[in-house]
Amino acid sequence: MNRMFSSIRRLGFGVCAYLGQKMGLSPDRVRLYFIYSSFVTLGSPLIIYLVVAFWLNVKKYIKAGRNMLWN
Repeated sequence: MNRMFSSIRRLGFGVCAYLGQKMGLSPDRVRLYFIYSSFVTLGSPLIIYLVVAFWLNVKKYIKAGRNMLWN
């Protein structure tokens, strides 16, 4: 159970950890900002979150040297 929780946390919160590292904040604080701003603005920060998650995934594949279109 702990293994599953840690993998979900690593995959689901990678964006918050990345943004927190770049801004010098705790990932927990970044998660709270996303949650609170989602409630206030009716979900628009979720679009930003998904764009950053997609960008980080593409960045990971580029660093690995794989061609994403032909795999």
